[in-house]
Amino acid sequence: MRILVIEDDIDLCNLLEFQINTQGWFADFCHDGLEALLYIERDVYDVVLLDRMLPHKDGLTILKEMRKEKNTTPVLLVTAMNTLTNRVEGLDAGADDYLIKPFEIEELFARIRAIARRNTEIHTDNTLIFSDLTIDRDLMKLICGKEECILSKRELDLLVFLIRNKDRILSRDTILNRVWGVDSFVSDGNLDNFIFFLRKRIKSVHSHVTIKTVRSVGYHLVE
Repeated sequence: MRILVIEDDIDLCNLLEFQINTQGWFADFCHDGLEALLYIERDVYDVVLLDRMLPHKDGLTILKEMRKEKNTTPVLLVTAMNTLTNRVEGLDAGADDYLIKPFEIEELFARIRAIARRNTEIHTDNTLIFSDLTIDRDLMKLICGKEECILSKRELDLLVFLIRNKDRILSRDTILNRVWGVDSFVSDGNLDNFIFFLRKRIKSVHSHVTIKTVRSVGYHLVE
């Protein structure tokens, strides 16, 4: 699991980094509201832990901007602002859960697992649909109307990732890290090859969907 922790308390971040590592999860940390938006735009996370009181831009504003940009990443607000009004504001702004400081680490992890699981359940169906495309994940088929073709495992993973992030322009590093893995040694040229072949698969079933290259940034799936 990949987590973004947006928290200006450095001591708390150091504690969370150690504890998160014990779970086998990976985390990025930032301590500034403006910096947080750069992380959110640059990468894709399974869960965001978000403090409300941050320098330069507060957590509630960050959350509202995420939802305005159709970023559906699960967000757990972790804050000392504990009134009923605070909690209602956070949930109404688009938070998936609200945890009051101080907290027990076991409860934090339980809440992370819960909201990550809810997000995953949206995609547990083995059939994924985008525009005129249907992906049968069991049979590894790409279907458009009466046309179909077989995808390789990597092509399937790449297309599913693009579809799940269809509202975002994905950087090359983000795609490589999330589809191949952070520790894999994959070149940019290898990604280009897979994009090339995936475009051919999509074209072969006469779909209106295309993978658009965004110069110097990455890729974007469009109708």
